[in-house]
Amino acid sequence: MKKFTITLLILFLCTAGFSQRFIGTVIFGGNATQVNGDQVAGFYKFGVNAGMSVSLPLDNQFRWFGTIELLYSQKGAYQSAERANAIGNVYGLSPNHSLIWHNENRNLGFNDKIKYKLVLDYVEVPVVFHYEDPRSGCSLGAGFAWGRLVRAKEIENGWTTTTTVRSGMYHRNDWSVVADARVRLYKGLRLGFRFQYSMVPLRVRLFNPFDIKEVNSNSKEVQNGEILRKQYNYMLTLRLTYSFNEKFISNPEYVPGGKKGPKWVHDTSKGWYR
Repeated sequence: MKKFTITLLILFLCTAGFSQRFIGTVIFGGNATQVNGDQVAGFYKFGVNAGMSVSLPLDNQFRWFGTIELLYSQKGAYQSAERANAIGNVYGLSPNHSLIWHNENRNLGFNDKIKYKLVLDYVEVPVVFHYEDPRSGCSLGAGFAWGRLVRAKEIENGWTTTTTVRSGMYHRNDWSVVADARVRLYKGLRLGFRFQYSMVPLRVRLFNPFDIKEVNSNSKEVQNGEILRKQYNYMLTLRLTYSFNEKFISNPEYVPGGKKGPKWVHDTSKGWYR
């Protein structure tokens, strides 16, 4: 895995540094995540989304782009003990009632402020195709991503569990669909928003039926009366990207207020795009 990641990094740097046709970009932002199917609702787990990418303009007018990224992306789920107790009160449950099927290891650490916390860190390789409006600088894109799990940690009812990358609790590979929107702030600086959802379950898990509020297509009963549920990563991302070798020129039609398009437009000269 380390050799694979280093190889990808070298390819990214070489491509961005030695090809005039490719656009190199640095990325930094944050994820708000949850895991569908774990009985913990809400995007309360926050993490880093950072890395780099290379983009290939697919036409001479710089409207279509194909992009491959190399990211470190932190996912998972979180619920505080305070919020879990509030939910329990709504459903008429006792304060000590567990919304999670027990899996704790009482030989490990305890934190009474956490009801449930799942940390899943990935090295991720998204492939996304964008269309950018040349007048506004806004773009929309879609694609898919492959992620490799590099760190896993789980806390249930305050107790740290035995979950690790090598414990087999969660699948090492995560395949997901990606939808992406970006707005240009200034030349190569953009603000982006991303939606991402797993295409295949990252885990299947047994739950006590007393803890299940609803049973949907991702759930089925097993012989011993427990419920087997599929779990999926669900992520929303806000990030800044900066393209360090993307070339722009002043828009001769620009009028303050944006009525004639942005102040800066892509340099579409054949001398650069070759």
